[in-house]
Amino acid sequence: MKHRLLACCIALAMMPLYSSHAAIPVAKIQAVLAKPKMLCGRFDQTKHLAGMKKPLLSNGRFCVAAGKGVLWRTLQPFPNTLRLTRDEIVHMQGDRVAMRLDAKQEPVVRMINNVLFSLLAGDLGQLETLFEGDGSVEGNQWNVALKARDPGLAKVISAVSLDGGPYVKNIVLHEANGDRTSIAFSAMQTGDAAMLPEEAAQF
Repeated sequence: MKHRLLACCIALAMMPLYSSHAAIPVAKIQAVLAKPKMLCGRFDQTKHLAGMKKPLLSNGRFCVAAGKGVLWRTLQPFPNTLRLTRDEIVHMQGDRVAMRLDAKQEPVVRMINNVLFSLLAGDLGQLETLFEGDGSVEGNQWNVALKARDPGLAKVISAVSLDGGPYVKNIVLHEANGDRTSIAFSAMQTGDAAMLPEEAAQF
């Protein structure tokens, strides 16, 4: 159930062919990626649930703050907020904490957090420790397709693909239960002014 819940949290988030002998061109992609201390923007999420024809659509804002964590604010269809740090995932509804998962008690929380941090920050070096896969770089555009190395992680996320340029543009998460979540990022802003005051207050 908790694995399912975590997957839903990620849904707060293609696989081309895999090859166990292929490698992710981490160094080339890292050379393309910008590394701002603060990155905020819009996300549009489409979640396909196994057995359901119509996808679930949502959108909102996200912020990745180096040294602090990730804030994931769904604005539509229903407002709610996820705050992720290295040690926990906190689900907020208004000012109320609806759920808190501690990485010390739930090792999979730390693993999922590492994945989310790495995905949103484009930290492919970290992703490579958790996934195997393949990728390519053309000019300042890149894409990768990943498959979980760790059996525990594979029980939650079976595969991930992402693409982008200086910033990650699209992420697709294939969950082990058959659900699929696509997330498109836009309206990226960097610098301290990118984070709204109400978002800064969440950290």
